[in-house]
Amino acid sequence: MLEAIFTYQFLQNAFLAGIIIGAIAPLLGVFIVVRRLSLIADALSHVTLAGIAGSLFLSQSVAVFATLNPLFLGIFASVAGSVLIERLRSLYKHYEELAIPIILSAGIGFGAIFISLAQGFSNDLFGYLFGSVSAVSREDLFIVIAIAAVVLLFIRLFFKELFVLSFDGEYAKASGLPAKWIHFLFMIVTALVIAGSMRIVGILLVSSLMTIPVAAAMRVSKSFKQTIILSIVFGEVSVLTGLFTAFHFNLAPGGTIVVTSIFLLLVVIGYKKFSLSMKKGAIT
Repeated sequence: MLEAIFTYQFLQNAFLAGIIIGAIAPLLGVFIVVRRLSLIADALSHVTLAGIAGSLFLSQSVAVFATLNPLFLGIFASVAGSVLIERLRSLYKHYEELAIPIILSAGIGFGAIFISLAQGFSNDLFGYLFGSVSAVSREDLFIVIAIAAVVLLFIRLFFKELFVLSFDGEYAKASGLPAKWIHFLFMIVTALVIAGSMRIVGILLVSSLMTIPVAAAMRVSKSFKQTIILSIVFGEVSVLTGLFTAFHFNLAPGGTIVVTSIFLLLVVIGYKKFSLSMKKGAIT
């Protein structure tokens, strides 16, 4: 396997992109889970599907789109979806959660229409839905690197503000923090990560990589920073194990990555219960 990675460029692209995604997706996922925004990742992933399907449809009839990486239109759709979610949340101030199913439904609807117009599923679309080891190009890798740089810069600049917003939004607003703008930027960064992750994990499964490693980390961590570190560790283990499995058995990497992350979650839950039972036994 290691010899193949050093030999074939597509494997290098897949594993390098996977390592990056395995870090930045759980990193943002910690803030998403703590702020109870997990379903937003699902909504944006389905909007991204609409953008990808639209790009594949247009590539059949418009010459310009035939040479354009579908990832660009997917990123545009994901960012536009995040902006629309924020707009709808401001319109329905007392029912902000309505914004998520509205945008999710719109993404599924437009995605289904564009898939129908493109005359059904193709191998390219299947790869975007569930990930593909062989489909990650050098251009895709560079896009993922650029997105990772944006994410790390954003977290570096606004970590304290995000921490306060995550645990006490009312205090953040009362203290004068520009909560609305920080949340808006956070949504855009989340949209970028979701769009950038689709080649490895797949559009329909990317939200799992942003939440399941975090769920596992929260069971054993003792602080917020430890949760971030363990989430990234679990994310990397899931991605690397999933990619190795997908390569050897010719499976969709999105499925193997998610199943690995679920297995890790079950192991962590079992370990936590076992350790608690051992402590209770020692006390009695």
